[in-house]
Amino acid sequence: MSRLSGAMKLAKLRELMESVAVGGLKAKGIQAVIVNTEDAHQSEYLREADERRKFISGFKGSLGTAVITANQALLWTDGRYFAQALSELDPPEAWILMKEGVIGTPTQAEWLAKNLPPKSTVGADPSLLSYNVWLTLHTTLTTAGHSLLALQENLVDQVWGDERPSIPKNKIVPQTLRYTGKKAGEKVELCREAMVKNGATVLVITALDEVAYLLNLRGSDIAYNPVFFAYVIITLQDLHFFVDKSRLTPEAERQLRDEGVNPKFHSYEEMRPFVKQLASTLTENDKVWINNEANCALHAEFGDVRKHTAITPVCLMKSVKNEVEIAGLKHAHIKDAVALVKYFAWLEDQIKNKVLVTEISGATQLEKFRQKEEGYVGLSFNTISSMGAHGAIIHYAPSPESDIPITDESFYLCDSGAQFYDGTTDVTRTLHFGIPTDYERECFTRVFKGQYALSTAIFPVLLKGNYLDTLARKSLWDVGLNYLHGTGHGIGAYLNVHEMPIHISWRPYPNDPGLQAGNFISNEPGYYEDGKFGIRLENIELVVKVNTRYQRENQEFLTFETVTLVPIQTNILDMSLLTQDEIEYLNRYHEKCWNILSPLLQGEDNTQALAWLRRETQPISKDCIS
Repeated sequence: MSRLSGAMKLAKLRELMESVAVGGLKAKGIQAVIVNTEDAHQSEYLREADERRKFISGFKGSLGTAVITANQALLWTDGRYFAQALSELDPPEAWILMKEGVIGTPTQAEWLAKNLPPKSTVGADPSLLSYNVWLTLHTTLTTAGHSLLALQENLVDQVWGDERPSIPKNKIVPQTLRYTGKKAGEKVELCREAMVKNGATVLVITALDEVAYLLNLRGSDIAYNPVFFAYVIITLQDLHFFVDKSRLTPEAERQLRDEGVNPKFHSYEEMRPFVKQLASTLTENDKVWINNEANCALHAEFGDVRKHTAITPVCLMKSVKNEVEIAGLKHAHIKDAVALVKYFAWLEDQIKNKVLVTEISGATQLEKFRQKEEGYVGLSFNTISSMGAHGAIIHYAPSPESDIPITDESFYLCDSGAQFYDGTTDVTRTLHFGIPTDYERECFTRVFKGQYALSTAIFPVLLKGNYLDTLARKSLWDVGLNYLHGTGHGIGAYLNVHEMPIHISWRPYPNDPGLQAGNFISNEPGYYEDGKFGIRLENIELVVKVNTRYQRENQEFLTFETVTLVPIQTNILDMSLLTQDEIEYLNRYHEKCWNILSPLLQGEDNTQALAWLRRETQPISKDCIS
């Protein structure tokens, strides 16, 4: 992190904005600059060297866009991060928080169009903005009489200077057939079949998890994500691999050959020049398949070549897990559940015996339990270990400055996950080690009711998750409560914890192809009160086929199978709000947790965890006293 203060960073950035040449007129400068979160691959999580928005604003969340003008600095982010942003923006008096998803909040393009002086120029790095985002900005600004300029140099990098973190050069290793279930060569041929079907002669793969999945390779360039920096271009004859070849282990190179892939290697930096040269050789009969989520700079290098801009076949392939990946993900969630049961049993005992456990020391202990499980690689994201009011900060990450004890006085929210060689996990449980208020019980129960409603839904194949979102919210909406984040995201097979393209959200996602058997997706409703508490329950669900009462030709229906196996605390439920179906569902779920986990928690070392699991999976009924 730079030694410059937040105010000094903004001042230096504004100096650079004034010196940008526009149309050959150096004196004109630019009137605004956009600093978004993504890297050149539109990644959600970033390596330190790409955390430009964090550097310039101080805000550490995984989603947000900063807009800086001559006299204002604004940050857009969504409801997961409102409280966090207000506490992190630096200096706080210099920044305005723009709350995405709140009625009346304009988009960045709308705000710029309305608030800039006439005929202003807005600068942005085209390699860091997707073509979709760039096009929307360009259209809105042009309509308002402004212009959008593709910056030749990134201004934030210039402010950062020598203090910018170095680029990692970590090894790239093979992910074997034991875990992938399909050879890389087979995946490449499936891509070519899709290319022929769509009339494309070139396919461009830019998303890092798509590259890793396609080639059955893994890396560690970005914390928590087993990916590496590379591009792939597939033609009907060749596969071009843009990567620092020296980083591939001998085993990785050998596996590529053994799985039927013989890449033509290029350095990572050659991608844009290669694309420009390739475009010059293409004819009117050629068509390039490049997703509109790929960065604008790459789109621009292809010029006027015909394009197919749908999501890539790799993205779709990756989302629908094969039998080997399904078995692996289920196994990973069993191991993860063992670790979490040990942790919650240990934590409850520590609190009961007045032993100090803080948010950080608790998260550290949880990681120790995970490390004991076979095939553990690391965390899938920074553990959200949040006590009381911190739980209302939806993506809270405890720091030495914010760390507080975990007590029995309020809710404790723990959202955590792991990377195992056979799968990625993500689970949230909210517990209360004391006596919650009646209102807190009601909120917790309504969150559970939403999770139940979604988990038991039956729906047609290829239904977009957007249409299911209301099920998870209805119980909260009935009493005027809500949450400001999505309800579900895809999850990778030892890949990214948030995996495109499927979602369950109040937001429509145009690239969502609809749910189908083999998808894994989270189910995570919640409720949050700033300054008081946060509640979230998150399970990972496998989408499976279901037999309905009435069978019709060409009509396939789906439902969910829960693969997370961590008990939900029942003694804080308001039983009067539960239906008999909900009670029976929870009893069946807890019976499954017990039957699968208890054989794995035998021996003296697991006495505490086994006793906790037994108690937490006891059946409940309407006769239970809340």
